[in-house]
Formats: sequence, C-alpha cells, structure tokens
Amino acid sequence: MNNPLSFENEIHVLIVDDDNDIRSLLSDILENNGLKVRQAEDGKVMWDILKTQRVDIIILDLNLPEIDGLSLCRQLRSETSLPIIMLTAKSNPLDRVIGLESGADDYVCKPFEPLELLSRIRSVMRRSSMTAKTAKETMEPVRISFANWTLDITARHLINDQGVIVSLSGAEFRLLKIFLDHANRILSRDQLMDYIHGRDTTPFDRSIDLQVSRLRQRIEEDPKAPSIIKTVRNEGYVLATTINVERQS
Repeated sequence: MNNPLSFENEIHVLIVDDDNDIRSLLSDILENNGLKVRQAEDGKVMWDILKTQRVDIIILDLNLPEIDGLSLCRQLRSETSLPIIMLTAKSNPLDRVIGLESGADDYVCKPFEPLELLSRIRSVMRRSSMTAKTAKETMEPVRISFANWTLDITARHLINDQGVIVSLSGAEFRLLKIFLDHANRILSRDQLMDYIHGRDTTPFDRSIDLQVSRLRQRIEEDPKAPSIIKTVRNEGYVLATTINVERQS
C-alpha cells in the first residue's frame, strides 16, 4: 500500500537552525522518508547554500543568532518564491500570525510529531505546485476592486480611493485574496485554514481570528463594526461587497 505521505518527486529541503541536535533529528526524519536534506546553522550559511545548491523548501527556526528567523523570512520572501515552514517553540497564536505575516507558508511548533512535519511539508509543496500550475494555465486578475479599495495582484498592495498605496504583509495579502476569490460566500474557520495552510483548525487555534482582525484594521473604516469582512455567528466570515475584476488582456 502506498504511503499517504510519500512524495512523488525528489524534494530538496534546507533546514536552518542553530541547534545541531535539532538539525540532526530533522535530517534523520526527512532523509528516512526519501527527502534530500541540507543544513545551515545561521542566515549566512543559508544564503551560501541557496546561491550554489538546489532547494525546494526551507524549514526555518524562529530563534536564530544574529539575524532572527522572522527577519530572514522577510528577506527570503522579498527575494525568492521558495516555500517556508517556520519552526518555533512558541505556541501563542499571535506568534504564529507574526510568522505567517513575515511570509511563512506554514508553521510547526516544537515539540512536533514526525508525521505532522512530513504532512506539513507535503501540503505546502502541493499548494506551491498547484499555485505555479494555475498561474501558467489561467489569466490571473491584475486588479480587484471592492468597496473603496483596489488590490493590485502584481504589486501585492492595496490602493485606496484617494490613490494612496497601503502595503500588505504576505499573510494579509493571502487572506484578502482568499476572501475576494470567494466574495459574498461564508467561509468557516476550517475552510480559511484549509485555503491558507491546507489543514484544519484545532479547537484552540485562534490564529485565523487574529489574522482577520489585523486585516480589518487595514481595510475597515471602523474595525470594531466591520462592513466589508463581516462575522457570521457560528459560521465564520464573509466578504460582503461587490467586486470588480480586471484581468490581463
């Protein structure tokens, strides 16, 4: 019987962690499941490897010496499109949101189960592959207008009705794009988590609520009484406004 967590293609993983024991443990887990692994103890070694070797996905520790994981994540996201999984000992939902807003595609909290890590890697790689395929096969919208805002898909920023540009974090952009892609449809927390991370929420995972709250701070005239992204009691959230999509000709 096929392993449901098996990988169809050869995957090259770069582990960035200053703890040698953690790097060795992760390497053993991944290599025993058929992945190719490279290791870096800090940001400098990471960049050296990226310049000279193939890397398909990065597992990045939050707490690193000199340049921390969040700063490295922002740099990576500005210069590469590589999938990033943040590795953190912190389980506070706000810490996860900050990691995602820095550009991480997912996070794994220490301690973790090997199968969970493999599942996250497989899910992130699958989403990355599907995104690349979709971009090639479909005409991606260039701009999406809603309420008094326009989302520039290429530049990944918002423009208000006065022409002022508002920068978005990676997490804010992804969440807003999901709402716009499903405008006027109620999305449950599980659906949002699945669209963003490819997995279900847990009973104590409130990171989606925090992300929605932070996005409302960006786009709502009164975030405490939102008129664009509304809460539907016991069901989830809905972007309740008309949208206009401008595509490439």
